[in-house]
Amino acid sequence: MVRLRPTDPGRDAAALFAVFGDDSACRYLPDPAVKSEAELEAKLAAWVKEAPDTDWVVTEGEDGAALGRVTIYPDELGIWQIGVMTCPAAQGRGFAGEALRQAVDHVDRVHAPRRMEADIDPDNLPSRRLFERHGFTLEGVLRKRWHTHIGVRDTALYALVEGDERPWRRSP
Repeated sequence: MVRLRPTDPGRDAAALFAVFGDDSACRYLPDPAVKSEAELEAKLAAWVKEAPDTDWVVTEGEDGAALGRVTIYPDELGIWQIGVMTCPAAQGRGFAGEALRQAVDHVDRVHAPRRMEADIDPDNLPSRRLFERHGFTLEGVLRKRWHTHIGVRDTALYALVEGDERPWRRSP
């Protein structure tokens, strides 16, 4: 069973280093892979400080090790930004999709946002497919949107807005 629990930088850095320390996994992030667990622990602490109630690790079972991370937080306009990453060993097992569903359901229930966005590199096809399967709509490609460690990149902007269907909530 996939669970979300609050990110604990000291506890989770070692397990999450499998993804945030992996060059290929971090290819489409703004910054390159971290070089050490200590560097990741510092980043996690900063990220948790920005979104203390909506930054989670993805686990299997009640108190399992971190298999990934999902975060969703409002920007200065009140638009919720969401991101999901799973460790390479956990990919292809449904963890990212279930984590995304749980995060969206939590924010819908607690904050009732009018809009949630996923900002995805157009070349990151697995991430694009994940969000599409979960009801996010591609609204367009913003050209030369981000300066990243691999250069200036476009972004595919996906959104889920108030009133959009949540596919996992459909009745059979």
